[in-house]
Amino acid sequence: MQGPDQPPSRPKAPEAPAERRPPAIEFVGIDKWFGTNHANRAIDLTIAAGSIHGLVGENGAGKSTLMSILYGFYRADRGEIRVNGRRVDIRTSAQAIAAGIGMVHQQFMLVDTMTVLENVLLGAEGSMTLAPAEKRARAVLARLAADYELEVDPDAVVGDLSVGEQQRVEILKTLYRGAEILILDEPTAVLTPSEVEHLFRILRRLQGEGKTVVVITHKLKEIKAVTDEVSVMRKGEIVATWPTAATSVEALAEAMVGRRVLLEVEKGPSVPGAVVLSVEHLRLTDGRGVVLVDDVSLEVRAGEIVGIAGVAGNGQSELLEAIAGIRRAVSGSIRLGGRAIGDLDPAEIRDLGLAHIPEDRHRMGLVLAFSAEENMMLGHQGDPRWASGLLLDKAALRKAVEADFAEFDVRPPDPTLRTALFSGGNQQKIIIAREIGRDTRAAIVGQPTRGVDIGAIEAIHRRLIAMRDAGRAILLVSAELDEIRSLADRIICMCQGRITGECRPETSEAEIGLMMAGLSGRGAEARA
Repeated sequence: MQGPDQPPSRPKAPEAPAERRPPAIEFVGIDKWFGTNHANRAIDLTIAAGSIHGLVGENGAGKSTLMSILYGFYRADRGEIRVNGRRVDIRTSAQAIAAGIGMVHQQFMLVDTMTVLENVLLGAEGSMTLAPAEKRARAVLARLAADYELEVDPDAVVGDLSVGEQQRVEILKTLYRGAEILILDEPTAVLTPSEVEHLFRILRRLQGEGKTVVVITHKLKEIKAVTDEVSVMRKGEIVATWPTAATSVEALAEAMVGRRVLLEVEKGPSVPGAVVLSVEHLRLTDGRGVVLVDDVSLEVRAGEIVGIAGVAGNGQSELLEAIAGIRRAVSGSIRLGGRAIGDLDPAEIRDLGLAHIPEDRHRMGLVLAFSAEENMMLGHQGDPRWASGLLLDKAALRKAVEADFAEFDVRPPDPTLRTALFSGGNQQKIIIAREIGRDTRAAIVGQPTRGVDIGAIEAIHRRLIAMRDAGRAILLVSAELDEIRSLADRIICMCQGRITGECRPETSEAEIGLMMAGLSGRGAEARA
């Protein structure tokens, strides 16, 4: 029994200390080409066992390609991979799973209409009869939930879960299959701040059990918060690997882009003009009559950015969709330049000068099977730069798209490439080039930098400020409170479909957080 003067007992150490174990992963001279695109260039990288290793770089730098080679999605053209000190030849994802490797993709690989239990078992049933497998899986999921804070109802339908809960299902899938090495691709791109912190607790618990975690992300503050080491990729090469504690966000950003990056948005004071976009007493419901937006009124003037702050799922997305003509309001009005647009379709609203950057680029912004230049033309088929009546000047379209690609640094700069083959960040650049590269009166902007790297974020922010300074009216929704505070001239907070407050960007995060939760500072004091 431990005496009062004895130090507290330590948890039992792993059988092999992390420093004596062979590296979990070693890439040696990895090369990968996609046609003429040299995606990975002689990659040498060692990832320590039992560590959380960050992999950062611009969109198209080769991060996801390298991890997809490890997971068996792609095959390297040259080089070798070692797992736990042994050379491996991974040709399929099944072989990667057998080697103890699991991957959680940025776009979740789940069947929405199936339950959590069914998704976890899919492909890992183990027998022709499901009953024993389901019984075993329930017991394993209960243990994993308790061990790693991965609580989720095994009988819940995946399509009914929040994004954070769906991510837990993906992690459960990998652990159920025995993964000792986990790769997470942009794991916080669609999570709320509380979900991000929950995820980090899960990762630390996994590390505490001796598992190795690789985090691919562009969010440098999160890299600093959760990783032990960080490697930077640029143009297909590893350009630096540092202990995370020994570097800074500024140094990481410069290594990623190859130049000094402006992390703070530079902008002068706004000079608001006339009201361009107005919403009055807007009310929206879903098909079951549940209120999504409740009596919302706001104005956006020429030459200003109005940001909407709120936890995802509190009516911001539906408000943007109503303004864009995608949803119909139960009551209230929407006006653009004084003209009522609530009964117009999206094409008519676009023709009146409203640009729309949707929050979900795959569901509402792109046709992934189309080429990049075809997507750049969507909604603008009649643009006189390339259209004359029913005739399309393909050479003029190609020239215009190539110019837009150069201006917005879309990589690879190939307009003929199928859009599905671009990274998520470059898909976002295609939408932004299409929408805010036009001569518009107003823009509604949803999550403009979701899944976008630090260099592209800087360029997108500059373009939004330039639009504001040119007299455009911008309504911005972002899950990144730092982004809202950096860009917006006024901030409107929403909770449960209602506006709960309005403030200036210099208002403290704590006060904004209270309004996002449906409380004012005064209200919180009254409850104390």
